[in-house]
Amino acid sequence: MKGKIFIIEDEASIIQLVQLNLEKEGFIVASSLNGNEGLKELKKFGPNLLLLDWMLPDLSGIDVCKNIRKDKNFKNLPIIMLTAKGEEEDKIKGLESGVDDYITKPFSFNELHARIKAVLRRSDPNIVANDLTFEDLKLDRIEKRVFRADKEIQLGPTEFRLLEFFLTNPKRVYSRNQILETVWPNNVNVESRTIDVHIRRLRQSINIKDKKELIRTVRSSGYSLV
Repeated sequence: MKGKIFIIEDEASIIQLVQLNLEKEGFIVASSLNGNEGLKELKKFGPNLLLLDWMLPDLSGIDVCKNIRKDKNFKNLPIIMLTAKGEEEDKIKGLESGVDDYITKPFSFNELHARIKAVLRRSDPNIVANDLTFEDLKLDRIEKRVFRADKEIQLGPTEFRLLEFFLTNPKRVYSRNQILETVWPNNVNVESRTIDVHIRRLRQSINIKDKKELIRTVRSSGYSLV
Protein backbone atom coordinates (compact mmCIF):
# COMPACT_ATOMS: atom_id res chain seq x y z
CA MET A 1 0.00 0.00 0.00
CA LYS A 2 1.60 3.25 -1.16
CA GLY A 3 -1.39 5.55 -1.28
CA LYS A 4 -4.44 6.17 -3.43
CA ILE A 5 -4.37 7.48 -7.00
CA PHE A 6 -7.38 8.65 -9.02
CA ILE A 7 -7.31 8.81 -12.82
CA ILE A 8 -9.56 11.00 -14.98
CA GLU A 9 -8.89 9.96 -18.58
CA ASP A 10 -11.25 9.32 -21.52
CA GLU A 11 -9.15 6.56 -23.12
CA ALA A 12 -10.06 3.30 -21.40
CA SER A 13 -6.92 1.58 -22.73
CA ILE A 14 -4.67 4.12 -21.01
CA ILE A 15 -6.60 3.76 -17.74
CA GLN A 16 -6.32 -0.02 -17.91
CA LEU A 17 -2.57 0.02 -18.56
CA VAL A 18 -1.74 2.66 -15.95
CA GLN A 19 -4.04 1.17 -13.31
CA LEU A 20 -2.63 -2.33 -13.74
CA ASN A 21 0.95 -1.13 -13.34
CA LEU A 22 0.18 1.18 -10.43
CA GLU A 23 -1.58 -1.62 -8.56
CA LYS A 24 1.49 -3.80 -9.09
CA GLU A 25 3.45 -1.05 -7.33
CA GLY A 26 1.08 -1.20 -4.36
CA PHE A 27 -1.18 1.78 -5.07
CA ILE A 28 -4.96 1.71 -4.71
CA VAL A 29 -6.43 3.08 -7.94
CA ALA A 30 -9.84 4.29 -9.09
CA SER A 31 -10.81 6.09 -12.29
CA SER A 32 -13.39 7.95 -14.34
CA LEU A 33 -13.82 8.55 -18.08
CA ASN A 34 -15.07 12.15 -17.87
CA GLY A 35 -14.63 15.33 -15.86
CA ASN A 36 -18.01 15.81 -14.16
CA GLU A 37 -18.28 12.24 -12.95
CA GLY A 38 -14.58 12.26 -12.09
CA LEU A 39 -14.98 15.26 -9.78
CA LYS A 40 -17.77 13.53 -7.86
CA GLU A 41 -15.98 10.18 -7.57
CA LEU A 42 -12.65 11.77 -6.70
CA LYS A 43 -14.13 13.55 -3.71
CA LYS A 44 -15.62 10.28 -2.45
CA PHE A 45 -12.37 8.37 -3.04
CA GLY A 46 -10.05 10.86 -1.33
CA PRO A 47 -6.84 10.20 -3.32
CA ASN A 48 -3.28 11.19 -2.53
CA LEU A 49 -2.69 12.15 -6.18
CA LEU A 50 -4.71 12.77 -9.36
CA LEU A 51 -3.69 11.83 -12.91
CA LEU A 52 -5.72 14.18 -15.11
CA ASP A 53 -6.17 14.16 -18.89
CA TRP A 54 -6.35 17.58 -20.57
CA MET A 55 -8.79 16.64 -23.35
CA LEU A 56 -11.99 15.23 -21.82
CA PRO A 57 -15.42 14.83 -23.47
CA ASP A 58 -17.19 17.28 -21.14
CA LEU A 59 -15.05 19.49 -18.91
CA SER A 60 -11.45 20.12 -19.93
CA GLY A 61 -8.69 18.99 -17.59
CA ILE A 62 -7.94 22.67 -16.98
CA ASP A 63 -11.52 23.25 -15.79
CA VAL A 64 -11.37 20.14 -13.58
CA CYS A 65 -8.15 21.39 -12.03
CA LYS A 66 -9.59 24.85 -11.34
CA ASN A 67 -12.66 23.25 -9.75
CA ILE A 68 -10.48 21.13 -7.47
CA ARG A 69 -8.34 24.09 -6.41
CA LYS A 70 -11.50 25.94 -5.28
CA ASP A 71 -12.41 23.09 -2.89
CA LYS A 72 -10.78 23.65 0.50
CA ASN A 73 -10.56 19.89 1.08
CA PHE A 74 -8.67 19.22 -2.17
CA LYS A 75 -6.93 22.50 -2.99
CA ASN A 76 -3.55 20.95 -2.16
CA LEU A 77 -4.16 17.63 -3.95
CA PRO A 78 -1.13 16.82 -6.17
CA ILE A 79 -2.13 16.73 -9.86
CA ILE A 80 -0.19 15.41 -12.83
CA MET A 81 -1.60 16.43 -16.21
CA LEU A 82 -1.60 13.82 -19.02
CA THR A 83 -1.88 15.31 -22.49
CA ALA A 84 -0.96 15.17 -26.15
CA LYS A 85 -0.36 18.93 -26.06
CA GLY A 86 3.41 19.34 -26.05
CA GLU A 87 3.91 23.01 -26.87
CA GLU A 88 5.59 25.20 -24.27
CA GLU A 89 2.61 27.57 -24.06
CA ASP A 90 0.32 24.60 -23.33
CA LYS A 91 2.61 23.42 -20.54
CA ILE A 92 2.64 26.91 -19.05
CA LYS A 93 -1.17 27.10 -19.22
CA GLY A 94 -1.43 23.74 -17.48
CA LEU A 95 1.01 24.68 -14.73
CA GLU A 96 -0.69 28.05 -14.21
CA SER A 97 -4.03 26.30 -13.73
CA GLY A 98 -2.61 24.55 -10.67
CA VAL A 99 -1.15 21.23 -11.84
CA ASP A 100 2.05 20.04 -10.15
CA ASP A 101 3.60 18.26 -13.11
CA TYR A 102 2.97 17.62 -16.79
CA ILE A 103 3.65 14.55 -18.94
CA THR A 104 3.13 14.38 -22.70
CA LYS A 105 1.55 11.42 -24.47
CA PRO A 106 2.74 8.93 -25.45
CA PHE A 107 4.68 8.19 -22.25
CA SER A 108 6.25 5.11 -20.72
CA PHE A 109 4.99 3.79 -17.41
CA ASN A 110 8.52 4.07 -15.99
CA GLU A 111 8.54 7.80 -16.68
CA LEU A 112 5.05 8.25 -15.24
CA HIS A 113 5.96 6.22 -12.13
CA ALA A 114 9.06 8.36 -11.60
CA ARG A 115 6.97 11.55 -11.90
CA ILE A 116 4.40 10.19 -9.43
CA LYS A 117 7.07 9.30 -6.88
CA ALA A 118 8.71 12.71 -7.25
CA VAL A 119 5.42 14.59 -6.72
CA LEU A 120 4.40 12.39 -3.77
CA ARG A 121 7.86 12.75 -2.23
CA ARG A 122 7.26 16.49 -2.10
CA SER A 123 3.64 16.37 -0.94
CA ASP A 124 3.70 13.38 1.43
CA PRO A 125 7.08 11.60 1.79
CA ASN A 126 5.61 8.76 3.86
CA ILE A 127 3.61 7.43 0.91
CA VAL A 128 6.70 6.50 -1.11
CA ALA A 129 9.24 5.97 1.68
CA ASN A 130 10.73 2.49 2.09
CA ASP A 131 10.81 2.86 5.87
CA LEU A 132 8.04 4.34 8.01
CA THR A 133 8.78 5.40 11.57
CA PHE A 134 6.87 6.86 14.50
CA GLU A 135 8.22 7.18 18.03
CA ASP A 136 10.21 3.93 18.55
CA LEU A 137 8.18 2.02 15.94
CA LYS A 138 9.66 1.20 12.51
CA LEU A 139 8.12 -0.56 9.51
CA ASP A 140 10.30 -1.76 6.63
CA ARG A 141 8.20 -1.93 3.45
CA ILE A 142 10.87 -3.75 1.45
CA GLU A 143 11.60 -6.61 3.86
CA LYS A 144 8.09 -6.57 5.40
CA ARG A 145 9.46 -6.32 8.94
CA VAL A 146 8.34 -4.31 11.98
CA PHE A 147 10.40 -3.24 15.00
CA ARG A 148 9.57 -1.53 18.27
CA ALA A 149 12.46 -0.27 20.38
CA ASP A 150 14.74 -2.37 18.14
CA LYS A 151 12.79 -5.52 18.99
CA GLU A 152 11.28 -7.30 15.98
CA ILE A 153 7.51 -7.81 16.05
CA GLN A 154 5.73 -10.51 14.09
CA LEU A 155 2.55 -9.34 12.34
CA GLY A 156 0.06 -11.08 10.09
CA PRO A 157 -0.55 -9.62 6.59
CA THR A 158 -3.68 -7.68 7.60
CA GLU A 159 -2.09 -6.25 10.74
CA PHE A 160 0.94 -5.22 8.67
CA ARG A 161 -1.29 -3.33 6.20
CA LEU A 162 -3.15 -1.69 9.07
CA LEU A 163 0.05 -0.49 10.69
CA GLU A 164 1.38 0.75 7.35
CA PHE A 165 -1.86 2.67 6.87
CA PHE A 166 -1.62 4.33 10.30
CA LEU A 167 2.07 5.14 9.84
CA THR A 168 1.46 7.08 6.62
CA ASN A 169 -0.60 9.61 8.63
CA PRO A 170 0.18 9.31 12.35
CA LYS A 171 -2.02 11.27 14.78
CA ARG A 172 -4.88 11.45 12.28
CA VAL A 173 -8.14 9.86 13.37
CA TYR A 174 -9.56 7.35 10.87
CA SER A 175 -13.12 6.07 10.86
CA ARG A 176 -13.79 2.36 10.44
CA ASN A 177 -15.14 3.09 6.96
CA GLN A 178 -11.92 4.89 5.94
CA ILE A 179 -9.86 1.98 7.25
CA LEU A 180 -12.10 -0.50 5.43
CA GLU A 181 -11.81 1.30 2.09
CA THR A 182 -8.02 1.45 2.24
CA VAL A 183 -6.94 -1.76 3.98
CA TRP A 184 -9.71 -3.95 2.52
CA PRO A 185 -10.46 -2.05 -0.75
CA ASN A 186 -11.92 -5.05 -2.63
CA ASN A 187 -13.77 -6.77 0.18
CA VAL A 188 -17.26 -5.32 0.59
CA ASN A 189 -18.29 -8.00 3.08
CA VAL A 190 -15.95 -6.98 5.90
CA GLU A 191 -17.86 -5.95 9.03
CA SER A 192 -16.90 -3.30 11.57
CA ARG A 193 -16.38 -6.04 14.13
CA THR A 194 -13.73 -7.61 11.89
CA ILE A 195 -11.84 -4.30 11.77
CA ASP A 196 -12.00 -4.06 15.57
CA VAL A 197 -10.60 -7.59 15.92
CA HIS A 198 -7.61 -6.80 13.69
CA ILE A 199 -7.00 -3.49 15.49
CA ARG A 200 -6.98 -5.38 18.79
CA ARG A 201 -4.48 -7.92 17.42
CA LEU A 202 -2.25 -5.13 16.15
CA ARG A 203 -2.42 -3.36 19.51
CA GLN A 204 -1.46 -6.52 21.37
CA SER A 205 1.47 -7.12 19.02
CA ILE A 206 3.04 -3.66 19.17
CA ASN A 207 2.48 -3.08 22.89
CA ILE A 208 5.60 -4.08 24.80
CA LYS A 209 6.45 -3.86 28.49
CA ASP A 210 7.24 -0.40 29.88
CA LYS A 211 6.23 1.29 26.62
CA LYS A 212 3.17 3.44 26.05
CA GLU A 213 0.25 2.28 23.91
CA LEU A 214 0.39 3.77 20.43
CA ILE A 215 -3.10 3.10 19.04
CA ARG A 216 -5.89 5.18 20.52
CA THR A 217 -9.61 4.50 20.24
CA VAL A 218 -11.55 7.72 19.65
CA ARG A 219 -15.14 7.28 20.81
CA SER A 220 -17.67 7.54 17.96
CA SER A 221 -14.88 8.41 15.51
CA GLY A 222 -12.43 5.56 15.01
CA TYR A 223 -8.74 4.96 15.65
CA SER A 224 -5.51 6.92 15.64
CA LEU A 225 -1.77 6.29 16.03
CA VAL A 226 -0.58 8.65 18.76
